[in-house]
Amino acid sequence: MKTLADQFSRFMTAMGLAVLLLVPQMGYSQAVEEDPTAMAMMGDLVIARPLLLVATVVGTAGYIISLPFSLAGGNAKEAADTMVVGPAKATFVRCLGCTRTGYKQKVVNADEE
Repeated sequence: MKTLADQFSRFMTAMGLAVLLLVPQMGYSQAVEEDPTAMAMMGDLVIARPLLLVATVVGTAGYIISLPFSLAGGNAKEAADTMVVGPAKATFVRCLGCTRTGYKQKVVNADEE
């Protein structure tokens, strides 16, 4: 008989593999949509932001654990940028539903002045 913990472990393994298989597909996309739809905003709010928050926390823990080694190797700043700052920017400095990290700038046309 399977225990609840065993079933949960199998489910999380399957979900992790599914996410790993989807990641390369995101790299092949050609166009970047900066005018997000309501569905993109909801997906970002419900799925992407919580996962990115987890990635930020896990990256911070990994950075703290690897800090003695990265200090000895002289690449502590690069490790911090990759493991902490990158996921944090993707989590907190991005408009809801946007695919690019950074603040969304309002474009002003010459006709609107």
